[in-house]
Amino acid sequence: MRHVANVPPGAPFDTPESFGTDLAFQGKYAFAGNYDGFTVYDIGDPANPSIVTRVLCPAGQNDVSVYNNLLFLSVDEPRAGPDCSSGPGDPSQGASFEGVRIFDISDVEHPRYVTAVRTQCGSHTNTLIPGDGVHYVYVSSPGPIPNTANCPEPHEIISIIEVPAADPAAAKVVATPTLFTDRDPGRFGGCHDITAFPSKNLAVAACYGDGLLLDITDRVAPKVLQRVTDRANFSIWHSAAFTPDGTKVVFSDELGGGTTPMCAAGVPKNKGGNAVYELKDRRLTPLGLFKIPRAQTGTENCVAHNGNVIPVEGRDLMVQAWYQGGVSVWDFTDPAHAREIASFDREPLAPGALGGSWSAYFYNGYIYSSDITQGLDVLQLTDPSTAGAKKLPGLNPQTQE
Repeated sequence: MRHVANVPPGAPFDTPESFGTDLAFQGKYAFAGNYDGFTVYDIGDPANPSIVTRVLCPAGQNDVSVYNNLLFLSVDEPRAGPDCSSGPGDPSQGASFEGVRIFDISDVEHPRYVTAVRTQCGSHTNTLIPGDGVHYVYVSSPGPIPNTANCPEPHEIISIIEVPAADPAAAKVVATPTLFTDRDPGRFGGCHDITAFPSKNLAVAACYGDGLLLDITDRVAPKVLQRVTDRANFSIWHSAAFTPDGTKVVFSDELGGGTTPMCAAGVPKNKGGNAVYELKDRRLTPLGLFKIPRAQTGTENCVAHNGNVIPVEGRDLMVQAWYQGGVSVWDFTDPAHAREIASFDREPLAPGALGGSWSAYFYNGYIYSSDITQGLDVLQLTDPSTAGAKKLPGLNPQTQE
């Protein structure tokens, strides 16, 4: 792994809590969420990425998806109103806004706010499913949250937003399907993340205490095909990724919520990592576990986080962020003996500081990492097996097109 470039944070994203979050890609542009808005990078020359624009639009977490001329931004904290100029909101008031903001990025240098759609319990993450004239956005969020107006019990749902491509201002919630009816007492409602494989009409949902396999043939009425649990190895089912051929799924466990040192020497190797499942005949079967082998200090927040599978034939390789554990590339061609083949890991931050790689994705020959405090990193993987990786016109990691 070779560190090619870094673009540090800059105003207005240079405050102590202007945390960098998720990434999406389209053409020669990378779009990076931030707790204060989002940044557009020109990555046409990966060794010399540059800032196209920064859009001030405060809200946690501002996870981002892009498609053609539209950008979708997740808002998972109460705001006084839907637009970017609104300040913090009162969660006990029904007028407070949480949900998804939509922007027109036809002029990528000047993104334009179009509208916002309120969703129950807000939007922790969003998953875009493009369509012919109509797009759907699956909205995931935790809950319920007591004493709030917009996040009532039991919140065992996701929200589905319908977006007319020709009139995105008319976007609205069209369904709130219930995904759980028999969860264990004390488990969160809702889901953390959903990854869709539209061409196979499948999705996998990481739902805090469980993983779900979904049939999304009817985009507004997903059906649960299977619920998987693993109390021995998993705590917070955080995210998931399909292999390009759809024969395996990787789930990650964000034990400790990303703020605690779950990669220290004393933490069991089967906690805070990944699980590989076989996907066959629309059923998931566990095959193996993986966690980075590099022990981190007891002050570094570290656990499995966002990543994607490299679109290459012959091997199953995944790029993944581990907060202060850095960026890892691991081979799970043999899931029972998964192993790390490359890594990038900075020196620890000061004790108590939150940081590290939030998201790391392979896109058209390079790895792009959104670091919580350090900005955008560009990495190059020199393993020869990745030379034939497919070139993509864009990438929303939660939407495997």
